[in-house]
Amino acid sequence: MNPAIAQLADLPNHTLSAIKLIATDMDGTLTVAGKFPPALGQTLLDLQTANLAVIIVTGRSAGWVSGLAHYLPIAGAIAENGGLFYSTQPDLPGKILSNIPSIKAHRAQLANTFHQLQFHFPHLCTTADNTFRITDWTFANPNFAPMELDKMAHLCQEMGFDFTYSTVQCHIKPQGQNKQTGLLTVLQHHLPQYYELTQVLTVGDSPNDQELFDSQVFPHSIGVANLAAYLSSIQHYPKAMTTAAEGLGFLEITRKILA
Repeated sequence: MNPAIAQLADLPNHTLSAIKLIATDMDGTLTVAGKFPPALGQTLLDLQTANLAVIIVTGRSAGWVSGLAHYLPIAGAIAENGGLFYSTQPDLPGKILSNIPSIKAHRAQLANTFHQLQFHFPHLCTTADNTFRITDWTFANPNFAPMELDKMAHLCQEMGFDFTYSTVQCHIKPQGQNKQTGLLTVLQHHLPQYYELTQVLTVGDSPNDQELFDSQVFPHSIGVANLAAYLSSIQHYPKAMTTAAEGLGFLEITRKILA
């Protein structure tokens, strides 16, 4: 583990006492083996009762995330690594956060970029939720080697797109679209009561969360234990790490905050 990263248990309680909003990744951070643990629903309700807001900031598709925003006791959800925001108000449509003049043309460009990647990596397989995406294009990540991921990123940049990956997916996305820029836009324009970033805690588990760990922007950040596998691959590190992995790590965080 990077020596600058503390253990969550060693953080003094006053460090988290000012937190009013938790911005958290979903897959590998709220889930356990791909599913929400039974305790998560009650935990989200407990946070809501304690006037602690939660925003899910995930790489999952617009189609998946629009439902989550309406069914979970949260303040909203950001989809596609900062691409769209879904409010909890059922009469509000999703808000596209990136500058995309023509969705149809954008999707065609993404598809072409993916096909170019397939020329170099014929085994790439589009993910099932790609049908429900608007701003990015995804394909499965069967634990690609770092050199393969670096080459994919370079090829995407040559074609005018950014690239990132998580524990489950690789993403071809608009330049500058990431979880940090998406979250900052949402806090400024949709949830301004939380725009003082000293009251925001960011949580994640993989490389596509690393912008949430940038201490120059978010002073409070925590990684769940499974982030340890990626510490050599990221540029920004969380302030602390949990002992437990995945969703159990998130529950570890919330117990400390609620206490």
